[in-house]
Amino acid sequence: MEFDWLNVAFEWKNGLTMLDVEESFEDPFAVKLLPDSPRFATQARFFNFGQSARGTGVFSVYRTNGKQFRVLFARAFEPEETFLYQKHQNQLLAQKD
Repeated sequence: MEFDWLNVAFEWKNGLTMLDVEESFEDPFAVKLLPDSPRFATQARFFNFGQSARGTGVFSVYRTNGKQFRVLFARAFEPEETFLYQKHQNQLLAQKD
């Protein structure tokens, strides 16, 4: 997975790093969503909810050409997003039983 980090258009907050964001995309339990808003669909923006290897939950808005990912915005999970992520993870683990 290749990321384009040139001229990042957002500020890094709460100790979030590029490595956290990259690892959140590789998370096997990550939730990737397609836009349901015409605004995001027209601009081909996608959403990723994943966790880094150190356990940081990361919400990202990105675009991709299939080879390279351009993260347009990233931040740590809000409490509701942590709940959504954990619920999704529990569902996936329950399916494996």
